Amino acid sequence: MTREQWLEAAAQRLNDLFADHGATIPTKLRLSCGWPSTKGLAKRNRRIGECWHEQCSADATTEIFISPAISERLNVLEPLAHELVHAAVGTQHGHKGPFKRLARAIGLEGKLTATLAGPILRERLNSIAETLGAYPHAILDRSQRKKQGTRLHKVQCPMCGYTVRVTDKWIEQGLPICPCGVEMQQSV
Repeated sequence: MTREQWLEAAAQRLNDLFADHGATIPTKLRLSCGWPSTKGLAKRNRRIGECWHEQCSADATTEIFISPAISERLNVLEPLAHELVHAAVGTQHGHKGPFKRLARAIGLEGKLTATLAGPILRERLNSIAETLGAYPHAILDRSQRKKQGTRLHKVQCPMCGYTVRVTDKWIEQGLPICPCGVEMQQSV
């Protein structure tokens, strides 16, 4: 099972819960693991899910993305439920009115921009997780990615202190000569 199939199966298992509260999850729905358009890598207030209205999609499909920064089943199902509420009521409502009513009705608690499953919803999500098995995804950890350093290296005159920045290519050719006539040295 792929991540997308796992997410689709989870959404199908939530259909009844939404129907119990008079809401319908769109049938033209695409679920995927992917970075949200903003704040997907933020240290604070990181987005872990995002719903795009059908009008944004060339084939009129509601699109939901779950962040690749999470992989624990409940941590995936909570934002999925949150984003499905957006899909059901329409993204134009933000986290107000119809969104708030449906989110609370299905059992999402806490700040509406960062909801968590309440006890009853958590029990249901855990049951779905047990049925589906492991979420077929491994966390993408940006902290393990090597940060690119500067491409320019500081070189300085040991006599007058004149400073410039030079690329590796030109340092390999030889260090520049300062306007005062002394060969410059690379700073470390």
